[in-house]
Amino acid sequence: MSNPLKLEQALKPFCERLRTKIENGSEISIITHIDADGITSGSIIATAFARLGARYKVRAVSDMSNATIERMKAENSDFYVITDLGGGWAAQLRKALGDKWVVIDHHQIPNEEILTDDDSQILNAWKYGIDGGKEVSAGGMAYMVASTLDKTNKDLSWVAIISGVGDRQDQGAKKSFISLNQQILDIAQSLRLVNVDLDIMLTARETRPLHEALAYTSFPYIDGLTWNREACYVLLKNAGIKLKDNGRWRVPAEFTQEEKSAILDTVAKFVVTSGKGGTSIIDDLVGYVYTLNNEDSRSQLRDAREFSTMLNACGRIGRAGVGIAVCMGDRNDMLSAAEEIMKSYRTTLRNYLSTIFADKWRVTDDGRSVFVNGDGLVAEDMLGAVSSLLSGSPSVGDRLVFVRTLASDGTYKFSSRKSIGVKSQANLGLIMRHCAEALGGAGGGHAAAAGCRIPSTVLEDFLANVKMAANDPKFATS
Repeated sequence: MSNPLKLEQALKPFCERLRTKIENGSEISIITHIDADGITSGSIIATAFARLGARYKVRAVSDMSNATIERMKAENSDFYVITDLGGGWAAQLRKALGDKWVVIDHHQIPNEEILTDDDSQILNAWKYGIDGGKEVSAGGMAYMVASTLDKTNKDLSWVAIISGVGDRQDQGAKKSFISLNQQILDIAQSLRLVNVDLDIMLTARETRPLHEALAYTSFPYIDGLTWNREACYVLLKNAGIKLKDNGRWRVPAEFTQEEKSAILDTVAKFVVTSGKGGTSIIDDLVGYVYTLNNEDSRSQLRDAREFSTMLNACGRIGRAGVGIAVCMGDRNDMLSAAEEIMKSYRTTLRNYLSTIFADKWRVTDDGRSVFVNGDGLVAEDMLGAVSSLLSGSPSVGDRLVFVRTLASDGTYKFSSRKSIGVKSQANLGLIMRHCAEALGGAGGGHAAAAGCRIPSTVLEDFLANVKMAANDPKFATS
């Protein structure tokens, strides 16, 4: 059961420690993850620090590992703030960095890590009975820290909303928020930073012509339409949908409710007649959308989900710094760079998915789990994006999805997701951690999304262990 009061009590001494470091002139390194939640959480902390005149720098990494910790140690900063990372690594961090670090995170951590945090260096949602998989993101936890440091930082609540949708925490009815996420949204709405409406959830809903927006919508992944602009155009045109107005392409946000109903009916008929999915896909296309009021209309930043996709693209393609700069207010050169990165990102993902579906040998499906071999194809930093995309495809519906690739350091990296419609109670975070650690690797995450890294020599044993663990009640969500 969540206990926000307990979190509130922990925030005060935690923030006093940070304030002391800032006032002493300490050089602080903010280490964060490369995905949208990592970029937003790192940006929130960086913005709060900048407003207090701190000496800081921000760096994004693909995961926490012994190599990452050694690099941090070599940096020799006075203090380290780790966001959206670090769960399960407290012992190694203490050994390498002593007491010169804190973690702000929301991934499920072992109970022993909670019990041994004598110096309160870990500010993790699970310590306070808050489900970090759906009640608060790392960006939300970072926002709690920032707004405790200074109440004026409540104006960063909109960044935490991007964090929440980017981490798929919109798990309430019709893609709404719950718990702490909803409380942060209430603040953002009260400050008129965010508007919330029930609508069709198409990518680029305020920036792209309808047929392109439908094609770029990858969750849910619709075989035959996703990434296929021409097919989307033909489908909508033949259905009599008015795609232009006075010669100008209409964007999804401009359509009336009646027209949107017709658009949904058209997509639903395509899905059913093509035999590539059921009505659940249509359910996943309707939900609450979060509009960022301070962004220009027809900007890629206007819709929170599109903003989060842009940040994810920046991180996955190795340009996390661009995303951080945009989050912190750059609307000139860095925004232009981010828009170009988005184009490259979409092309890369499209090529990955096309190859995976074409090369049948890459996919092993036992009816409960789907294992995808991305060796020689998927870059390790793109693994999470690929598993997320696949989890939205009806072709792997009702199953657990595990995607792997051989990393540059010779290890295997895995990303796992629960697909649309899956009924399995398996906790992927627990499975990834247990199966990886048992064979000399490391892993963790959430019940519905997790990852790990293992030595290449133990691949077959690892796969066998994962299959068993996926059906073991010991690794089910409680």
